[in-house]
Amino acid sequence: MTEFLDEDGRSWVATVRLESGMDYKGRYYLHLHEEGGTDEGVSLLDVRWNRSVTAERALSTMSDVELRRRLRSALGRAS
Repeated sequence: MTEFLDEDGRSWVATVRLESGMDYKGRYYLHLHEEGGTDEGVSLLDVRWNRSVTAERALSTMSDVELRRRLRSALGRAS
């Protein structure tokens, strides 16, 4: 889990979620939600990892600029 601020100064949280199923390849994906918000948030299903350890490591190394870019992409796709 990584917290970051969007371009408007709102606090967001980037997390990793698990997609259940028989296919183990790319089970973990990026999910973003507003901190303390009641909204479910948005997911980027094309940002995937095979293992939770790899996903968490990648997430912890993403810069705020990268997270804001991915948030813009996810919100644009959701609308």
